[in-house]
Amino acid sequence: MKISILLPYKENFSPEYPGAVSLFVNETSKISLYKKEITVFGNTNFKKKFNIRYVNINLQKNLFSSQTKNYVKKFIKLERKYRSSLIEVHNRPSYIHILNKQVKDKIFTLFFHNDPLSMDGSKTIDQRKKLLKTCYKIIFNSAWSKKRFLEGLENKFVNSNKLVIFYQSAKKNTPSIINNKKKWITFVGKLNKAKGYDVFAAAIKIILNKYRDWSAIIIGDEKRENITLNHINARILGFKKHNEVLNIFKKTSITVACSRWEEPFGRTSLEASANGCAVIITNKGGLPETVTNAKILKSLSVKNLVKTLELLIKNSNLRKKLQSLSIRNFYLTHKFVSRMIDAYRSEKLNLNKNIFIRTKQKNLRILHVTNFNERLDGRLFFNTGRRINNGFIRLGHSVLGFSDRDIQKYYKSFKDVKGSKILNDKLKKTCYNYKPDIIITGHADLITKEQIQELKDDYPNVKFAQWFLDPLNKKGPDYERNKTRILDKIELMDSTFVTTSPSALNFLPKTNNNFFIPNPCDESFETLNNFKKSCSVDVFFALSHGVHRGVLKTGKIDDRINFLNKLQNKTPDIKFDIYGINKIQPIWADHYFKTISNAKMGLNLSRGEAIKYYSSDRITQIVGNGLVCLIDEKTKYRDYFDDKEMVFYKNENDLSEKIIKISRDEKLRKSIARKGKVKYMKYFNSTVVADFIIEKTIGLESKKKYFWHN
Repeated sequence: MKISILLPYKENFSPEYPGAVSLFVNETSKISLYKKEITVFGNTNFKKKFNIRYVNINLQKNLFSSQTKNYVKKFIKLERKYRSSLIEVHNRPSYIHILNKQVKDKIFTLFFHNDPLSMDGSKTIDQRKKLLKTCYKIIFNSAWSKKRFLEGLENKFVNSNKLVIFYQSAKKNTPSIINNKKKWITFVGKLNKAKGYDVFAAAIKIILNKYRDWSAIIIGDEKRENITLNHINARILGFKKHNEVLNIFKKTSITVACSRWEEPFGRTSLEASANGCAVIITNKGGLPETVTNAKILKSLSVKNLVKTLELLIKNSNLRKKLQSLSIRNFYLTHKFVSRMIDAYRSEKLNLNKNIFIRTKQKNLRILHVTNFNERLDGRLFFNTGRRINNGFIRLGHSVLGFSDRDIQKYYKSFKDVKGSKILNDKLKKTCYNYKPDIIITGHADLITKEQIQELKDDYPNVKFAQWFLDPLNKKGPDYERNKTRILDKIELMDSTFVTTSPSALNFLPKTNNNFFIPNPCDESFETLNNFKKSCSVDVFFALSHGVHRGVLKTGKIDDRINFLNKLQNKTPDIKFDIYGINKIQPIWADHYFKTISNAKMGLNLSRGEAIKYYSSDRITQIVGNGLVCLIDEKTKYRDYFDDKEMVFYKNENDLSEKIIKISRDEKLRKSIARKGKVKYMKYFNSTVVADFIIEKTIGLESKKKYFWHN
């Protein structure tokens, strides 16, 4: 991974006259995990540069074109040679807009060191919306700066995951430094009214006249304003190198940062605190965020500043306590902030491979996108999506169900006929609010590839999975359509789960992330135990080719009808209870369970030619409720169940004979049904299946063994 850091034009990346941005970049980069991959680009006139890989962008003066645009264009030419993965732009949102137009397939991050509303490229709401769309992260040096960025966006859709606060950093001194403090009061910064220097100058004269053993050290200059301070105990040193400033802080007892303007952060108070000074600040901008312990002026006035200075001068115990707390509680070290920056870099490039190994023991946030059929008044409540959902919840995870078909149905309009635009937009907003660890989709066909890709870009550590239940047999129903549905987003998925053996599907990508899952049973759904009682019906079967309509579709041809007619003709004395054919409407929900409760056997007959491991979810309703399951041996379910747990048949004749035998032997019927249910409920239950889905999706190496998975 290569990282390019683009500094503001004319930002001096030199120890000779460094700006706050250069200091920040230098201190955090030289101890970064990626320091060997970092290249800093800038425009610095000083020969001596910081000891980081640096490329100087030299420009000739041009009165007829923008130096800013020329600077960025020249960087783009250099960047094409360096071919970095990540471009970090500091304090120039306008650069991002230029880069986004001309550089493709790059990750952009913008660092704000000043008020976003004062800078070209982020002044307007539209500009900030574009930055949110373009940047992977927008990093602020204070919560105040972040709030400023969000002004006017309160009612807009904002991806809060993109907005991060990384404070400026400083080198923390040892607590023993407090013992070497001199009676110095220090002011560092521009000597102007914005910094409150006029108030400081007036207050310090009063203090120095009253406390003659104290001195004032003033570091800074200002050519545009002339604020006079003449006192024998006040030394105005002008500009000093950064290391000289730090040496003065080491000896300083009290530091004043009394800005009148809203400072985005404030390096003076930060470094003074790191060196054990008792700090006085105003409650402006991000200044309160720079110090853990400080005296904060309620309002800036000469009277208030004199009063606070006198308090700290006269009360040495209070002063020393403040000094001690400042350095003891200081945490914004170069190492701390550099690790935060590295963490975001690793997150984007998926280098943090063990993130889920750590979080697996905790509750994950799972966004489960499937059809929960809320609009159908509970008719399809007992479906596989809810079974899997129950499993996630029983495992202790936070689960948010997102019913795609209901949303699509409720929100479609003339402008959005299918409802897909609103559906995808709601998914995006839901993710940004809920911040899932895993997004799992089931038959969510209207969720677009583009939307999934956008979410993956925004949340590189989020894992994606899909499950698919429909038949995938070439000689089965809707083969080409179902094949297209499962392949549509498969390349974006960390795992795919099907109820057919992947070995029987030659169209799946040759990867290790395609897995078989059985149709899960659920202890709260499959509550019947037909093997414990006598039943008046021999064989139950329910067919439906109108699931969402709820009624039979006229003119529909189904190969299972022929099979059932032949079976009934061959077995005339057996009592069949069949729904969904011969004008007998299908049954649903509680009516279904009431009906099945009176049956000895259930026919697990799926459409099309049998294929390895495929079954519709009726298998769970049959086996899970204590009926004998009659299943085609070509499904290969003998890999999991034997003849004492299920009844396998070869054809209509074979099935007819076995039905007759079981219908006449109650002891045999109850034994097979009981053993089948016990095994299915133990090994194929929704909690186990849900756990398997999570483990395979996050790539967790587990010692758990799953009955259906080698």
